[in-house]
Amino acid sequence: MKVFLDTIGCRLNQGEIETYARQFRAQGHTLVASAAQADLAVINTCAVTAAASSDSRHKIRQAARQGVKEIAVTGCWSTLNPQGAAALPGVQRVVPNPDKDFLVADVLQIPHEIFDLEPVARQPIPGARLRTRAFIKVQDGCDNRCTFCVTTLARGAGRSLLLESILSDVRGAVQGGAQEVVLTGVHLGSWGQDFTPPSHLHQLVGDVLEHGGAERVRLSSLEPWDLDAGFFRLWQDLRLCRHLHLPLQSGSAATLRRMARKTTPASFAALVAAARAAVPEMAITTDIIVGFPGESETEFQESLDFVRAMQFAGGHVFTYSPRPGTAAARMPGQVSHAISKERNAHMRAVLAESGQAYQAGHVGRVLLVLWESATALGPQGWRLSGLTDNYLRVNAEAPQKLWNRITPVLITGQDVQGLAGSVHGELHLL
Repeated sequence: MKVFLDTIGCRLNQGEIETYARQFRAQGHTLVASAAQADLAVINTCAVTAAASSDSRHKIRQAARQGVKEIAVTGCWSTLNPQGAAALPGVQRVVPNPDKDFLVADVLQIPHEIFDLEPVARQPIPGARLRTRAFIKVQDGCDNRCTFCVTTLARGAGRSLLLESILSDVRGAVQGGAQEVVLTGVHLGSWGQDFTPPSHLHQLVGDVLEHGGAERVRLSSLEPWDLDAGFFRLWQDLRLCRHLHLPLQSGSAATLRRMARKTTPASFAALVAAARAAVPEMAITTDIIVGFPGESETEFQESLDFVRAMQFAGGHVFTYSPRPGTAAARMPGQVSHAISKERNAHMRAVLAESGQAYQAGHVGRVLLVLWESATALGPQGWRLSGLTDNYLRVNAEAPQKLWNRITPVLITGQDVQGLAGSVHGELHLL
């Protein structure tokens, strides 16, 4: 059977379809680059914003138009709206999040335990989901109750994967040639807290560094209240990428309280200072929501000023959209779309400015880049794009393809874009 895999949303969703890819291949099936080539399409949906829900529906309809014989959908949007998902063209199976780890076994009608017997070497997924980095799911669900977030409703309570299962996935990724593994979860920092006795993320990271064999280890998004200054001692191992994504959501203390975030601007600033003191070139990126219910002009200005002071290396700005079933959707003081759109532009400009400043500080430096994409230029060679360990997005031309290779690069200049987690640069290979 030919299988097409696609996903919308977070790195955890990417990690899940990489697991599906290994499982389908282990049973002798072939992964293809488009739904038009496939007998089965599996689409992992997202509901974190209204736009993500719309993108999920679009992906499903697109696969149906391309003529795939069967579509199976899973993920947050289809879990929250199973009837809507089942009504879309071509959808024959809707798998809710609690059952998604068994999706491949159920589709193939084989015992779930069969995939526990032998780890399978990772191969990158063909098509638009091709990644050199391997995304490793280590945790799912969340026990936080942020008032804007629908993920807790869709994913359920926090739960951690066992260490040996995680190490098996990491080793499979390394065996398949991955130079970098990314540890992912809905609430990554809570890993191990549901164990008896409890464990902690720093123990997992230490074990992955010691026993996983990866050239690079990267952490996905971490809630700021899960970390303390001692956590940063992990970066004494140079294989741990110098990048922290710490979702702030707002720089206003009042807005954060309405969001039910377990942080304040003061505690967040102290954490960032501790991280930079321990790892001076740490790239710190963030997420910001503008137009949250009740966000006054004063609160927005506080948030804008705080984000400016933090000098983030980049970030994502989201215009608040009410998600059904969340507390924020029922709050008074909903901000108009026009005002939210204007605030989004202001916040993006501030993050772009600090992202460009971070980028400019590396011009003239030699850094190691993992090349993630390579486009043929004909006789001239290849156009390359990749990431440094501290999350600089680097572009270069080279006579060789160098895809999935880590090479030293002299940073020679910068592009004008520095937002959305992709800090760009122009470079020449040494």
